[in-house]
Amino acid sequence: MDKPSDPCVLEETIGYVFQNKALFLEALTHKSCKKVPNNERLEFLGDAVLDLVVGEFLFCKFPQSAEGNLSKMRAAIVNEKGFMNLAKIINLGRYLHISSSEESNKGRGKSSILSNAFEALMGAIYLETGLEKVREIVYILLEKAYPNMDFESLFVDFKTALQELTQAKFSQIPEYVLINESGPDHHKEFEIALLIEGKEYARAKGGSKKDAQQNCAKIAYMKLKKD
Repeated sequence: MDKPSDPCVLEETIGYVFQNKALFLEALTHKSCKKVPNNERLEFLGDAVLDLVVGEFLFCKFPQSAEGNLSKMRAAIVNEKGFMNLAKIINLGRYLHISSSEESNKGRGKSSILSNAFEALMGAIYLETGLEKVREIVYILLEKAYPNMDFESLFVDFKTALQELTQAKFSQIPEYVLINESGPDHHKEFEIALLIEGKEYARAKGGSKKDAQQNCAKIAYMKLKKD
């Protein structure tokens, strides 16, 4: 089993040093280790804390948005994929304590493990110091994860929207071509080109083919909407 990286580096990354190191270790311990305590209880708490903090973030960032749109945006962030993205920004996977079987199954990169650990980490910070520090950390991570956040970028399925647009405009659907695949198995990156009528309209990368296609579709959609 690979040894987790020095947790002091994680503390430096998030800008918070735990006073209670046992609590910190608990947040980083996956249930597969068969150790008690693991991070399941902290995960439960962190989920509730993050629901509030993300809701507050959106409420303040979009003062003109209606409740329905705010709820949809929050749902687009407060989920396994959303929290996995935030966890990856701080390289949380490398600090986790997981079983040898999870290690061999590339557990450090699994969305469920990363998402749960991120919730647990925020729950632990909340327990130790309250909401203010969680708010500070999460706001910074949200700005990094969604630098141009708006309703469309969070909620629109750009592949579907682009397909409808190209069918109306060109009477055909886009073609997605894999250009390059790089990185280790647990952290691959895919580069996709998007073609319409044989012409390249966008090129983008992502941690999965699906994400790369969505990123391509967004670029092409925005480009075609301006034309």
